[in-house]
Amino acid sequence: MNNILNVLNDKNDSTNITEKHCMLSAFKVSFFAMCRLSSFPWATLEMELQDDESSEVLLKILKQTCLHSLCRKTPPSVKYRRLFLSELIKRHEATTAEPLDELYDALGEVLGAEEESVCYKSYLLPSGDAISLEESMALISEGTTGLVTWEAALYLAEWALENRQVFAGRTVLELGSGVGLTGVAVCRSCSPRRYVFSDCHPCVLQRLQRNVHLNGLAVADGDGVGVAVEELDWAAVTEDHLQELGFDTVIASESAGIRHQVVEGPVTPVFPYNRTSAIEMIKLYL
Repeated sequence: MNNILNVLNDKNDSTNITEKHCMLSAFKVSFFAMCRLSSFPWATLEMELQDDESSEVLLKILKQTCLHSLCRKTPPSVKYRRLFLSELIKRHEATTAEPLDELYDALGEVLGAEEESVCYKSYLLPSGDAISLEESMALISEGTTGLVTWEAALYLAEWALENRQVFAGRTVLELGSGVGLTGVAVCRSCSPRRYVFSDCHPCVLQRLQRNVHLNGLAVADGDGVGVAVEELDWAAVTEDHLQELGFDTVIASESAGIRHQVVEGPVTPVFPYNRTSAIEMIKLYL
């Protein structure tokens, strides 16, 4: 009987460790992508706090978010970090645990910081690497919506991660790259021979160029290897320009009467976003 109880206890301990790991991972992924605070696993945290009077779990969350090296290098917005820390403190103060100095120190640091017009969002790949992007605080800025990451880009990146063979060894042209999430994910994980980011808005191109460098991608110097950032207006591009780019795979969204086929989307969730949105993957035929 004792042996059976020991086995059951071991299984319960293993389950609790797994649940705690999943919760910590969810906090980290959601925090760096600046997801809505309401989407965080607060109920799971409250259950953990009831069993952990030392507030060790809060310290672990802090180390995975505001105190993480990624936050020092490419931090979410000041306002977002302030709201996040305030929510953590509210949950902590609802317990009988002693005050946690690290929480208030982190909040004090954020309260003394100056808000900027741009922030960083970071998206974690299955490998553990992060794609960090400089994005605008506003959905529309500089007369364009191309300075933020859209859910369709996250969807396409997830599809690419499940279909890496489509891009391996190929030259890929992306139309309307925006801030660069999909392209960076493909370059990091799918081994293309060359990748061409493109957009037509000057401010988007500047932001895109910075994000390419921020993520350690080397712009090709005419040797046909690496990445390139091109100004490209699909409605006005010339055939000669397209031939110069020399691509053999194009990713884009288009509605011009071209034959197409709906492709099954990604199965494995990687990035946090609103999955109730209607998004389709379409393969075009010329």
